[in-house]
Amino acid sequence: MFHSINAYTGETLCRHPAQSYAEFAQELAVLKVHQQAFARLGVTGRTALLQAFAERLAQNKERLAEMVCEEVGRCLHECRAELDKSVELIRYYVRLAPELLAHKTIATQASLSQVRFEPLGVVLAVMPWNYPVWQVLRFAIPALCAGNACAVKPAPSVARVSAALLELVSDDLPLIGAWLDNDDTLKAIEDTDAMAFTGSTRTGRLLAAHAGMHLKKTVLELGGSNPFIVMPDADLERAAVEACYSRFRDAGQSCNAAKRIVVTEAVAERFIPLFLAECAKLQTGDPKDPATTLAPLHREDLRANVHAQVQDAVAHGAQVLTGGFIPEGKGWFYPATVLDKVNPDCRVWNEEVFGPVAMILRAKDEEHAVALANDTPYGLGASIYTADTRRAWAFAEKIQAGSVFINRHTSSDLRLPFGGVKASGYGRELSEFGLYEFVNVKTYWQK
Repeated sequence: MFHSINAYTGETLCRHPAQSYAEFAQELAVLKVHQQAFARLGVTGRTALLQAFAERLAQNKERLAEMVCEEVGRCLHECRAELDKSVELIRYYVRLAPELLAHKTIATQASLSQVRFEPLGVVLAVMPWNYPVWQVLRFAIPALCAGNACAVKPAPSVARVSAALLELVSDDLPLIGAWLDNDDTLKAIEDTDAMAFTGSTRTGRLLAAHAGMHLKKTVLELGGSNPFIVMPDADLERAAVEACYSRFRDAGQSCNAAKRIVVTEAVAERFIPLFLAECAKLQTGDPKDPATTLAPLHREDLRANVHAQVQDAVAHGAQVLTGGFIPEGKGWFYPATVLDKVNPDCRVWNEEVFGPVAMILRAKDEEHAVALANDTPYGLGASIYTADTRRAWAFAEKIQAGSVFINRHTSSDLRLPFGGVKASGYGRELSEFGLYEFVNVKTYWQK
């Protein structure tokens, strides 16, 4: 059962039954035929249909943003930003796909040799709940541009907004919902041509192993525990503001958020009070209220897990500087929490914390800061704050991550590839690199 609940009021919003695999198999057979016709339209024909979809999405921005706000629990202004970015994503690929997918003629001893980018077929996407519009389209739009079809399995707890998004898809676009239970999802991997997954590292390993058994191409965007490195010469006031924003936006439920604040000892005692002062400004409340800056968590079990991680850290010697308790009242709120003296015995050292909890890691010097940044199973993103940008680039080369931001918090940019290394997954989304993930890079050679 796909079942969504208002994260603030606890009200049930939607129940959507899982479909049988026989029903999905019938839809999949139709989708495969549709994909072949869609591919024959050529890239300009496909992007014209996607441009029309962008306009429909823009027209329904406010309605979908409110749905995301209610189901996920994020602040309404954050949900509007998700919709704006999703519309711009479509328009970005509409502009660039004809150029990026054009045949590339390469001089060889042949009379004509080319590289062409051809679709793989049907790509299955298993999607998370935290950005239910953006995550789906971040995968689907480049895949569709390349001539693929897409079958999207939504997260069970965002059924209503997922259904509303799919209703905006015209019959001309080969994009359908896959309302499957977990066991049937494995069968769907076997019966489709590739898979995209965004979610936890644990689930990613299971799905990737099954896809690998059947030799299906996969792209995995998994968890993150991004370091936010504050060097001795950093602008501490600015770093404190951006660390607070990055850690606590979207109630801390973002894989790409700053989660480990790595501060050199030389400035730790000056930086930490500035950071705590920013945390104290955060206001909980109705996520639709413009005054609210720290929204509730998405589900009660997620809040319980975050609190268990905090309690474990305290039991192993960490110190709570602020927060660290479950508040009374409605809504699955958890206060902005900052842990100091975190050590490798704490679960949070090696686990992703998917909620509003920041860890302070004290580094002896700059080299130790880089070592602490890498001392994690994850490798999604990292930030370095320093006045010496030349040295920052040298440090950035040592950091094991898919992206490094200098004097800015980590985020995704349509024009740059997004993804990670180590337990954060493999493959890339966005930019031309995301477009090329689900294509057959095919060589043609004519004597």
